[in-house]
Parts: sequence; structure tokens; C-alpha cells
Amino acid sequence: MGFVVIEEGGQDILVRPVDFHTALHGDIVKVRLLSRSGKTGRTQGEVVEILERKQLEFLGHIEIGTAFAFFVADSDKPMPGITIPLDKLNGAKTLDRVIVRILQWEKNKKPSGEVVRIMDSADENDRAMKEILLESGFPLFFPQPVLDEASRLPTAISRQEVARRNDLRGLLTVTIDPIHAKDFDDAISFRRIGTDLYEVGVHIADVSHYVEVESALDKEAYVRATSVYLPDRVNPMLPEQISNELCSLRPHEDKLCFSLLFQITSKGQVKEYWLGKSVIHSDRRFTYEEVQEIIDTQDGPYRDEILIINDLAQRFRRHRFKKGAINFSSVEVYFQLDEKGKPTGIITKENREAHQLVEEFMLLANRTVAAYAGRMKWNKKPIPFPYRVHDTPDKEKLLPFVEFAKKYGHHFDLKTPQTIATSFNQMLTDVQGRPEQHVLEQLGIRTMAKALYTTENIGHYGLRFEYYCHFTSPIRRYPDILVHRILQECLAGNIQPDKKLEIKCKHSSERERAAMDSERAANKYKQVEYMQDFLGEEFEGVISGVASFGFWVETLQHKCEGLVSINSLLDYDDFRLIESEYCLLGRRSGRKFRMGDKITIKVVSANLARRQLEYEWVLASLAAETGREERVQPVLSKKVKRKKHG
Repeated sequence: MGFVVIEEGGQDILVRPVDFHTALHGDIVKVRLLSRSGKTGRTQGEVVEILERKQLEFLGHIEIGTAFAFFVADSDKPMPGITIPLDKLNGAKTLDRVIVRILQWEKNKKPSGEVVRIMDSADENDRAMKEILLESGFPLFFPQPVLDEASRLPTAISRQEVARRNDLRGLLTVTIDPIHAKDFDDAISFRRIGTDLYEVGVHIADVSHYVEVESALDKEAYVRATSVYLPDRVNPMLPEQISNELCSLRPHEDKLCFSLLFQITSKGQVKEYWLGKSVIHSDRRFTYEEVQEIIDTQDGPYRDEILIINDLAQRFRRHRFKKGAINFSSVEVYFQLDEKGKPTGIITKENREAHQLVEEFMLLANRTVAAYAGRMKWNKKPIPFPYRVHDTPDKEKLLPFVEFAKKYGHHFDLKTPQTIATSFNQMLTDVQGRPEQHVLEQLGIRTMAKALYTTENIGHYGLRFEYYCHFTSPIRRYPDILVHRILQECLAGNIQPDKKLEIKCKHSSERERAAMDSERAANKYKQVEYMQDFLGEEFEGVISGVASFGFWVETLQHKCEGLVSINSLLDYDDFRLIESEYCLLGRRSGRKFRMGDKITIKVVSANLARRQLEYEWVLASLAAETGREERVQPVLSKKVKRKKHG
């Protein structure tokens, strides 16, 4: 059976296999209602049109016959076999693991496809990462017409194109990015224009100059909507010829940009700005680590300029939080990988001033552009524009968290969204370094609405901006390309509203969520792969989540999360979930496993296929808490317990 989930809500529509009409799991479809059936009166329907395919490439194995080959996908979701013409095998042999792309699928017929890659059976990491991307509907390879179009793009910038733009090649300009980055889509320039006045430029790669509307490149970028960053690779939105070469703001090369030049006082007040197309020339490529060293030591290349820009960024940051932006801390986890992609270590990186320097100026650019577009009119109406919005908290989701925080002495004023934000920031300040810091930060983030793209501007609650959009990363985000195109129309006085813009916003939001799911799944795979070497070993951890079937623990040393199943606790007590306290409570012992508690666990299972870690609670941790050296005995044996319950 299949089920169609209706966007507007209501009961799902049941679809029988004969009525799938080529639809696969995750596709967006148009469905016709047929009848109600069964005791529950469930509505039945049939798929009449595939509006959007989630996935066209599949991982599986090939079986070759005399007239054609047959592909069987590795999928737990039902799908038909794919026939492969013998001239589309691209060297594949029987039982080879391959990636196949569907080329044609007519109603009431089997799909037909081609082999796009033969997998290396020995490289399990590569297979796993590709499988994660495919599961989320991200194509692994660019179709040949897209690559051909990219190869035809001119690499030289003509004099005529320079003449149409603001020539900013004389400004001191630098890029600041992660050490392994290749797609540099933003740069910052600086010059002093008065005793108390600076000009700081934010320059963004002009991707829309090369990716024209409705071109093969544009259609492929829209389908992907975002680059996906996994531990050992990037699955790019655009071919590398564009993302890493043509549009990447590499040092000592002239590049086309969309730029903002801000005139800012030493106190951080923006006096005015200029917005438009430009040509720039980056003087130096910095890593975050290099800039942080300059900030820490007050010495290094372009020291004076870096320190002034950093001072301005910190002023912007303080002002933003003073206005009510919520200051959730951010710790990122990275894997050290060997040449085969196997994790050999785990590194945690905090959000330091070098990151904040770039972040604050990108935020300034994004909100300035959104405010500019927000004032534009077409036929006396606001122009359609892809805003990045963040709604106010849902009080129903917030109330349980507020009650939980109260147990730790933190009180919330729920009168207005502003007072809620102030309460959040006060709590986040007060918990620094305290045992409950991790749990309150994590639960606080979960109460927040998800940011998304839409033409309906409701502002960005978390950042406290009335207008906000994504403008600064067009190499890796499709909404930024849309923003660039609309800005150019506004500047040229030739606004042509896109009637499908809201649909494009929804698609981009969905692809963003899919990318985040892929990144989480890949990180989980690496965690499991890493912890395979520690089976049977014990570690300190913190309870990071609870459910009726157990609780999750994140190890302090590795930041690797695993499940302690409630079945592994049956020897000790009957535990039940107390949702209001985010804990499991033992009925007889009164023992609590609560989010944020530190406990000792043992690694008992690391299942790569399921990307699951399984831990067991080590009783010695309870003995240490109670001051007893002997191991705590089970409250009741499993055998007696089962007899008691019949």
C-alpha cells in the first residue's frame, strides 16, 4: 500500500499498488479521490501526475540477460526493477553494484535506465555516503548537458563586462573560509575614508551572471537547491568548474561579484551603503585559524585592517543581542579521516571571533538586501521576494520547557516574543559552565520554530531582523541565486515578478531539510564507524534525549550518541517516561534518568548498516553517586519480574 500525505492536513489518502502509476516513495504527486472503503472509511485515491521526483538515481546490483539487463535496487521501499538496454551498461557486469539513473518510465511499463557508475565493492565508506545522498534524493552526478553547458562558459572577463560594473579591484580584499574549502563565495574589503569612517565591502560571487534562467545549469541547480556537506565530501549544487573555479573568489584573480559597500563609523553605525554589480580582485585567502591567530596575538598580515573589521563585527554582535537576538552557543564536531575515509579522531570547534567576524558582515549584507527589496513595489504592491523567515515560538511547545527550566531556577516572561527572547538570553548566560547547560541549550533549540524560505515576510525572530534573506552563498544555495536575479531586476528598473516563486521557496526549504538529514545520517555513520573500535569499553556521557523505549547518551570524550534501550534496564526496575520532566522514572527504586544527567555507559553494539550505536548503563556510576564502592544489585531479576506480571 501507499499513502499520500496532504499538505493542508487531514487524513492520508490510501493508494493501492495498481494506482501508483510510476510514483515512488517521497515523490510529490497529484492524486484523484476515488472512494471510501473499509470499516474506518479511509479515502482511496489514484496518482494521476508526478509533480516532482524525489529520486532518479538508485544504488543496487545488475543482472544481465540476453536482450537487456535488469537492475534491482537496494531499498526497503517497494519499487519495480529497472530495465537497462545493453548499450547503457557502461561496462557493468552481472552482480556488479552500480548506480542507475531512470531515463524513461511510461505508465503501465517498467522503468528504463542507464548505469552511471560502477561501485568499488571494497570501498564501503564511499558506498554508504552515496547511499545516504541517494536516500535523500540528491543526484550524485551531473547530466552531460549540464557539464557541457558549464564547459562552454567563458573563463575570461571582457572589457565590456568590466565597463558595466563598479571596478573595485583596487580595494584591499580578502576571503576567510575553512581550511579545506574550495568554493569561496564571499569576500570582505576594507579602506579608511575618514578619521572616524571606514568603508567595508561585502562581495558575493555573481553566480547568476553565469547560470541563466531556464538553462540546463539553472534547472539542475534548482533540483538540488543546495550543496550537501558530508564528513568526507561535498555534493555540490553546481559543477566544480563553476563552484570551485569560475565563481570561486580565489586570490590574485579578477572575479565578477554582487557587492555591498558600507560606510561605517568606528562605533559601528552604518551611515549609508551602495549595492550593485562589481569586479573584484582578492589579495589573500585566509583560513579561520589564521585570522583567529591575528586577533589573539594582535599581529600578522593586514593586522590593522583585520582588527578594525573584527571590532566592528563585535559591536554589531553586541547590538544584535541587545535588541533581543537569541544567543544559542554553537559547537561543531569534525572527524579526522584517513585516506580511506575512516575516522581516526574527533575534533570539536567552537564559534570564535574569526567566525563571528564573517558571520556578522554576512548578516548585515543579508538584512540590508532584504530591506532594500522589501521597499520595492510593482503595480503598487510589494514585489515577490524569497525571504528567510523564522516564526515566534509556539507556546504549547514552549510551556513544558519553561516548567522544566524552572526546576533549575530559571524563570521565563511569556508576555511577548521580546520578553521570551530576553528570558532565553538570561538563561543562556546563567547556565554557562553549570551541569544543566547542555540539556537546557539543546531543549531550548528544540522549542524554536524552523527557519524557512517564503514570499510572506514575517521577519526573523531568532536574529531579531524585520527583513532577512539569503544573499551571500549563491554557489551552494539556490534561494541566493533567486535573490540576485530579483535584485538585478530592481536595480535595472525592470521587475518581472516570478509567479512560481513561492513554489520555489517551498522546494528549497524541503531540500534544505533533506540536506540536513543527509548530514546527520553521515555523521551518525562516522560515529558508529569510529566507536566500533571501542566495543566493551566504558565512557562518561550525558543523557541527550529520552523516550518511552529508552534514552540516548552522548559520550563526553567523543560526542558520539547511542541508545540505552529500556530492555537493558528490566533487570533493575520498571521505568516509565515522565514527559514533563524529560526523564525515565523507576517505579520501585525512584531512580531517574533525566536529560542532562551524567552517567557511565558501556559500548555494546555498533551497527553500521543501521547507523546505530547501542550502549548499556554501567551500574558503577550509581555506586559512585551514592558513595558506595560495591556494585549496585538489580532491584528485581528479570525472571521474577516476568512472573510477577504473569
